[in-house]
Amino acid sequence: MSDWKGKTRGGSFGYQFFIYLIRFGGLRAAYAFLSLVVVYFIPFAFKATCSSWFYWRKIHKRSWCNSVKMLFVHYYRFGQIIIDKIAALSGYEKRFEYDFVNYEKFLEVLDGDTGVVMIGAHFGNWEIGGQFFGKYAKKINVVMFDAEYQKIKDKLEGVMGEKPYNVIPVNEDELSHVFLIKEALDRKEYVCFQGDRFVNEKHLLSEVFMGREANFPAGPFQIASRFKVPTVFYFSEKESAYKYSFRFFMADPVKRTKETKPEQLLLRQYVKVLESRLAEHPEQWFNFFKFWK
Repeated sequence: MSDWKGKTRGGSFGYQFFIYLIRFGGLRAAYAFLSLVVVYFIPFAFKATCSSWFYWRKIHKRSWCNSVKMLFVHYYRFGQIIIDKIAALSGYEKRFEYDFVNYEKFLEVLDGDTGVVMIGAHFGNWEIGGQFFGKYAKKINVVMFDAEYQKIKDKLEGVMGEKPYNVIPVNEDELSHVFLIKEALDRKEYVCFQGDRFVNEKHLLSEVFMGREANFPAGPFQIASRFKVPTVFYFSEKESAYKYSFRFFMADPVKRTKETKPEQLLLRQYVKVLESRLAEHPEQWFNFFKFWK
């Protein structure tokens, strides 16, 4: 059972403070001050800290001492990702370097004669990539929980201006977003989901992930398989202080079998790719709540 309620932690003052710190002190100053923020969050963000501890001790099977160290590393990397996102959306994107993996195959999919479903995760800095898709950005539609979208919108829109992509807000009590998603795919646009977080516990798929059974949102995988559109798994990973890599994995087409639904087969592909990315950057997965059953 997930205890995430569709809202991202963080206050308006914190966002504004780092925006001004980046503007007048630069990224190095923001990273330096971040260490103090992390020391505060470890004891006072109790539920998130417990979840991070479980992640390192039980999932990655780290020692007690190493898990203590990784609590700090985990929070610090999360803070860096937020700072980088703010910097990129504020016009400082040229401060970073970027590598692209499987980019040509990805563009072939985008230039095809259909809509495309892109499924990412709360891993790395997926949002920073929106600045670098050029002409394709106008056709990107990011599906986001309404509570999370409104909070981010209220905090950052006035400072950072209009986002380069569109947002489809989701309210768990309504189905209007389903029609908006269908319309976007019919227009041969790209619909982006996060495949590792859910609110509605009635629409779930279960799969073994990192050695333990876990629940995933059914929606992204059902939509991709039922509309029969190409599916891409997309991750943006922080490789060093000022360098990111954008990685694209083309999913294999799926068909129903006697034993397994197509959305379950697609989820298995997603889980396999996500596990491979966590093996490279385990500190960049940012689901600070009880994820596993």
